[in-house]
Amino acid sequence: MTLETLDRRAPSLFKQQASRTSRLALYSALALFLMVADARFKITAPVRTAVAMALSPVQWLVSQPVLAYQNASRYAEVQQHAVAKEDAARKELVAMALRAELAEELLQENAHLRALLDLRERQTTQGQAAEVVYDSPDPYTRRVVIDKGQVDGIAAGSPVLDENGVIGQVTRLYATRSEVTLLIDRDQAIPVFNPRTGARSVAYGDPSPARNGGMELRFMPSNADVQVGDLLTTSGVDGLYPPGLPVAKVVTVDRRADSAFTRIYCEPVGRVQGVRHVMVLKPQDRVAHPEAANMAAQAEAEKADKAARARGKREKAAADKADAAKPAAATPKDPT
Repeated sequence: MTLETLDRRAPSLFKQQASRTSRLALYSALALFLMVADARFKITAPVRTAVAMALSPVQWLVSQPVLAYQNASRYAEVQQHAVAKEDAARKELVAMALRAELAEELLQENAHLRALLDLRERQTTQGQAAEVVYDSPDPYTRRVVIDKGQVDGIAAGSPVLDENGVIGQVTRLYATRSEVTLLIDRDQAIPVFNPRTGARSVAYGDPSPARNGGMELRFMPSNADVQVGDLLTTSGVDGLYPPGLPVAKVVTVDRRADSAFTRIYCEPVGRVQGVRHVMVLKPQDRVAHPEAANMAAQAEAEKADKAARARGKREKAAADKADAAKPAAATPKDPT
């Protein structure tokens, strides 16, 4: 190879590439400039809009298989849920039919037994439906507000129920609203009755987060006959709750050797959380009993009759005493 073939000229300046550090600094400055310009002046908004419009058919086409799979899965889940609800409804319908067949016979038997025992008929408590408007704004209480108040005839102390059982009691009245204290409130208590053993007790609210809201039977002796699963109903001894309403089920019985009392925790059968529609009953002491009214009227009449007789006796005794106090009339002397 001859020396004339070698290129001895210096390389051109434009053929040299910048260093990696210089390129990183340049691209970083350019990216920062573009971000600031887009944030302040929206210079890339038209470009972004055009790109989005151009890519929207592609996005729709790509998302169709995913949407089809999701719709198919949702359809299968909804169908299974609907079939399960239909089966449960059919079972409940059969159970209700059986109970309906026995209802008439039980009513006749109940009426016959009450006639034999000479007991008065069970009083039917009146009530009215209401809707829960919102929860109480006080975070330290368990209360809800319903859309019925004094103008609707709601009375203080009225029991509040849902389709399962008792959930609380009306504790504060407004003109068109009422505040209901739930059974799980720490200041709420309700007399209960255990139909299995015939024992009466009092259930108190237990709003502790560990149990997600429940109830507790306090001051129960360590040998109390209470079992898990026992259903507690209202006893009616307080004069407010009608007897026989479901209240709670026993979920825990903690018998301690170092204590004379048993810790018994219960779970309300009613939906004390998330309830929407409720039934408000009249307190038992506000329900009129015709027999009691007649007995009270007879007692008042007998009392008035006794008072009239006693007043007549006192007047007669006073008159006899006045007659005895008068001096005897002087008799004329014989002239002979």
